[in-house]
Amino acid sequence: MYQLQKIKKYQSGFTLIEIAIVMVIIGLLLGGVLKGQEMITNARIKNVVNDFEGIAAAVFSYQDRYKALPGDDPNAVTRWGAGTAITTTGTIGDGVLSGAYTLAANTDETGNFWDHLHLSGLISGTGLTHPTVAFGGLVGVEDDAFSIGGLTVCMNGIEAQHAAIIDTQLDDGVSTTGDVRGAILDTTTAVVYNVAAAPTAAFIICRSL
Repeated sequence: MYQLQKIKKYQSGFTLIEIAIVMVIIGLLLGGVLKGQEMITNARIKNVVNDFEGIAAAVFSYQDRYKALPGDDPNAVTRWGAGTAITTTGTIGDGVLSGAYTLAANTDETGNFWDHLHLSGLISGTGLTHPTVAFGGLVGVEDDAFSIGGLTVCMNGIEAQHAAIIDTQLDDGVSTTGDVRGAILDTTTAVVYNVAAAPTAAFIICRSL
């Protein structure tokens, strides 16, 4: 007779220590990803703030050089040629830019604004092309946007949570008051940054020069 030997059965799987190590590694990876995203977002916010300041500096430099507002410069054609001709319902040389901030044609002074700054070498780029926001939206200028008063620089495509931070860094953090105001999409009335309810709502924010 043969004796049957008992074969021990071992359960396969991870030990608690192995599982703990895996969880720690996953936590570190997730933490690194989130930290990286935070750094990217902070860099973009800083770029937007710098863009507001940079455009203002370019406008003041243009006025100092040519004694006129870019886009509303009556001597632009003489200085740079017929390609800068303005055909607009606005009055050239009155210190007010006609047209909406989104326009990119030489039929309005807000479009010629960028052409004049490009030709003067005060900002990079060519022609009537608008700069873009670090978040992917459009940069433009408009007179008295949201009743701020005077010439304003506007940027769109910025989420409410980021718009609120930018407003706080540049002004009072309130979208309906001060030198920085904002609205969802391209509405004509400023609205509150409702970060709690809609943090990713696309905003346009404008700042007076």
